[in-house]
Amino acid sequence: MPSGNKREIKLDLRSYDDIFSTQEQRDEEKKAKINEIPLDQIDDFPNHPFKVRDDEDMAALIDSIREHGIITPATVRKKEDGRYELISGHRRKRACEIIGIPTLRAEIVDLTRDQATVLMVESNFQRSQILPSEKAFAYRMRYEAMKRQGARNDLTLSPLGTKLRSDSEMAQESGDSRAD
Repeated sequence: MPSGNKREIKLDLRSYDDIFSTQEQRDEEKKAKINEIPLDQIDDFPNHPFKVRDDEDMAALIDSIREHGIITPATVRKKEDGRYELISGHRRKRACEIIGIPTLRAEIVDLTRDQATVLMVESNFQRSQILPSEKAFAYRMRYEAMKRQGARNDLTLSPLGTKLRSDSEMAQESGDSRAD
């Protein structure tokens, strides 16, 4: 075959583990993994816009954790250095520190930094009390992450296939005005 006429052959080969594992084992691998992660291995999300306060709500969370444990696991992602980055659960982590619980019950997710930023902002908007300054900073972080994901059609493409502006999409999703 002449050197200028190279054809690329794409093969969809299964991995060794796929060949020699059962469907049940493969399905189990796909399930969320909840782990008890030592607090000293968990780093807070960089520039986390939502402040963790030792207030009445924190006291209620501490009482709940003492009585029932961590009901909803936190969410972390594994960092390149082997440590974990906290995406959601900053208040639960703080409560564990106050109580003296050495680990945090958490789900480990595989996300890029931008995906983690979007998830962190979304998960914190479920809080009952958010300061306007926290909300503004969080919107800015999410907006910047969405802009960097420009090639990601699954997060920024409308059903009709036209590209939405990140700020317009955020305003639609949150119910807040772009101008606010």
